[in-house]
Amino acid sequence: MLAAMSDTDRWRDHGLLVIRLGLGVMFVIHGWPKLAGGAETWAKLGGAMQNLGIHFAPTMWGLAGAVSEAVGGLLLALGLLFRPACGALLATMIVATSMHLGKGDGLMGASHAIEAGIVFLGLLLIGPGRFALDARLRR
Repeated sequence: MLAAMSDTDRWRDHGLLVIRLGLGVMFVIHGWPKLAGGAETWAKLGGAMQNLGIHFAPTMWGLAGAVSEAVGGLLLALGLLFRPACGALLATMIVATSMHLGKGDGLMGASHAIEAGIVFLGLLLIGPGRFALDARLRR
């Protein structure tokens, strides 16, 4: 016998869709210029890895971060390869947090990356909801 759905359960997937679309589109917008910026931009972005003690291949790390934001944002919005996208975006936000703190921006300067990282961790755990391509493709 099916249990009655509460109002919270009924709207859960709609809420996840709003979060996925909103954050996903914003990260595509934020990440696309970094991705399109080329090797010089990627090397600058990848320099943030020094805050984590990683001093090699800054161009590669910067490209990975730009792909994470632009492509990961698109995947997040679509709900496709959702958990890997959330993991990549979470890792990127950890690096962004370390960069802001390393520059002396303090907690206020790092707050956007910290907040986004918290959301990506939560989404990683809860999943994309039923209005996701992952759910459609599994059928």
